[in-house]
Amino acid sequence: MSGSLSRAAAALLRWGRGTGGGGLWGPGVRAAGSGAGGSAEQLDALVKKDKVVVFLKGTPEQPQCGFSNAVVQILRLHGVRDYAAYNVLDDPELRQGIKDYSNWPTIPQVYLNGEFVGGCDILLQMHQNGDLVEELKKLGIHSALLDEKKDQDSK
Repeated sequence: MSGSLSRAAAALLRWGRGTGGGGLWGPGVRAAGSGAGGSAEQLDALVKKDKVVVFLKGTPEQPQCGFSNAVVQILRLHGVRDYAAYNVLDDPELRQGIKDYSNWPTIPQVYLNGEFVGGCDILLQMHQNGDLVEELKKLGIHSALLDEKKDQDSK
């Protein structure tokens, strides 16, 4: 990870630790555990079922690795509340299957509208350069960062 990416990821991780748990994620985040399976057909159905799908280590409420936490925090910053999250630690077949499906060796993995986007580094880069706002817009998801920018501009 480049210096600026790692500093930004570290900042997101520090920021995320103080947010608490409970109702933070709201009713839209659907965490799924084992039983998701690992066949290409099952995975194809999973990634296409929701507009935003994340395969991570742990859950959005309790990520089990820093990269998964960073992805969750980036989505949170953008106000993305309605997404499916699959914990690969609960299902070894799912963990290996999603890596084979995407031909990407690491977790977390993010899918937007059924298309593989990448992992933490790619999502962070998209967040930093504004591409994530545009991609979310294509999905009909309004980024909360646009509201924050608008509020700052009006002051």
